[in-house]
Amino acid sequence: MRAKQELIRRVVQARLGFPISSCLAMSLLLLRTRAARLLCLFGALACAGVACAQSTGAGRAAPGPAGSASARAPDLNWPTRPLRLVVGFGGGSSPDFVARVLAPSMAKALGQPVIVENHPGASGNIAADIVAKSTDRHTVGILINGNMTIAKVLNPATSYDPQKDLVPLSIICTAPLVLATTPQVSKAAPRDFLEAAKRAGRSWSYGTPGIGTIGHLGMELLKARTGIEAVHVPYQGNPQVITGLIGAQLQLALLPPGLAQEQVKAGKLRAIGVTSARRSELVPDYPTLQDAGLKDFELEIWTAAAAPASLPAPIAQRLSQVLEDVIRLPEVRQKLFLHGYEAAGISGEALVRRVKADTAALTEIIASQGIKLE
Repeated sequence: MRAKQELIRRVVQARLGFPISSCLAMSLLLLRTRAARLLCLFGALACAGVACAQSTGAGRAAPGPAGSASARAPDLNWPTRPLRLVVGFGGGSSPDFVARVLAPSMAKALGQPVIVENHPGASGNIAADIVAKSTDRHTVGILINGNMTIAKVLNPATSYDPQKDLVPLSIICTAPLVLATTPQVSKAAPRDFLEAAKRAGRSWSYGTPGIGTIGHLGMELLKARTGIEAVHVPYQGNPQVITGLIGAQLQLALLPPGLAQEQVKAGKLRAIGVTSARRSELVPDYPTLQDAGLKDFELEIWTAAAAPASLPAPIAQRLSQVLEDVIRLPEVRQKLFLHGYEAAGISGEALVRRVKADTAALTEIIASQGIKLE
C-alpha cells in the first residue's frame, strides 16, 4: 500500500511541477470535482507558504558561506548532468593538479562525471568570470587567492565582483611559497643572497603566473621589505616560470613547494626560503625567510572552490559537504601533500573570515606598492 501511495505521489507531483506529500496526492486523486481539487491544493500551498516564510524569513538572505548551518532542503534531483570544474591556469599548473585530484572522488560522491576545463589567462580571472556568470547549476571554479579576494581591487573594470558574484564553497589546500633561484645565479646563504639581489637592482627579473597572483604580490612585499628592485615578468603559469628560471631569463620567483621541490632535488633550482612563519612540513629542510632576517614576513597560498552566487543554497551546501568529505579522504590528502599542499577543508564561517582577512591584507599590499593591471 505504501509503495502504491508513493507511486501516486510521484505521478501527481510530476504533473504539478513542485514537491507534495503522499497525503495531499491521495486527497487530490479522491476528490471528484476540479473545483474541490483546486480548493484543497490552494489550502495546502498556503500552509506551505507560511512554513517557508517562518523558516527562511521574508526574502532570501545575501550570499553567505555555503557550509553555514541551515535547514536541509529536500532532494532537488541534482546533479542532473556532468559537473565541470573550471580552472584558470593551464595543464600542469597547481590549480589544475588540485582539480584533477578532486574530480574522481567528487564524481563518485555525486553520481555524475566531473570534467576539468582549463581557461587560462588574466591571472585566473577569466575562469572566475566564467564561474560567476554561469547559470547551469553545474559549474564550480577551482580558484586561487587573488580570484576570490582582490580581483576587483586590482582592476575596477573586472567584469565580476568576488564579494558579490561568487559564493565560496571550501578552501581546499594551503601552502607557503618558496623563494627560488638557480645555482648559476647564486650559491650564497639566504641572508647574503637577499643582499646580492638588492645590489643587482633592475638587472634581475622575477617571474609569476600573472599580475595580482600571490606570487606577484608576495614578491612585491619582499621588494618593499628588502629594497630589491627586480623587474616583474608575468607568465601564463608556474611551469612556464620554472622554464624561465632554468633558461636564465629569470633570477627569482616565489613558487609552490611541490613545483619547487622537484626542481631543487634535480639540482636545477635552489631554495632560498619559505614564506611561512615556521618551517613547513611540506619542505622541512628549507629555512624561512624570517631566518634570513625578514621579521614578520608571512604569506600563504591557497586553492579554493567557488560557485556562482546565484546557485541555490541547498545545492551550494551539498557541494560544500561533498568537498569536505572528499578532502578528508586519506588518498586525496596524500596526493595533495606529495604535490606540495596541505589539505585544508576550510568551510562555513571560518572560510568567510579567511577570505575577508586575506582580502584586507592583500589590498594593503596593492595600495602600498601601487599595483594595478595594465
